[in-house]
Amino acid sequence: MAMHTAALFSIATGSSDPIYRQLIEQVRRLIAAGVLKPGDVLPSVRDVALALAVNPMTVSKAYNMLETEGLLSRARGVGMLVAEGSKPQGRENLLRPALERAAAEARQLELDPDTVLQLFAKILGETK
Repeated sequence: MAMHTAALFSIATGSSDPIYRQLIEQVRRLIAAGVLKPGDVLPSVRDVALALAVNPMTVSKAYNMLETEGLLSRARGVGMLVAEGSKPQGRENLLRPALERAAAEARQLELDPDTVLQLFAKILGETK
């Protein structure tokens, strides 16, 4: 049975990340968190495109890239499903793109690493 589209995906229209990239990252996260498990059927390209008001080719591109990566597989008459034995990235690797963007911004603002790390620790709710 396919997952409900609205509960699975959301897009940030103001983001600098292309929509297909946002979808790819969300699928990776859902697999890493165990929300999506091998054999789970993803919503159809058409359903996702309608729910998010995006071009179906955008959704198709994301699904195809995830299939190439080995996280999704295509089943005739069923659609795209989480591949059996798919090896999700470690959760820390899923955070890497956001941290790389934050690091680039910190460098542009010429902030020293200690200041940035202290701010991140504060945001995480840790005390130093």
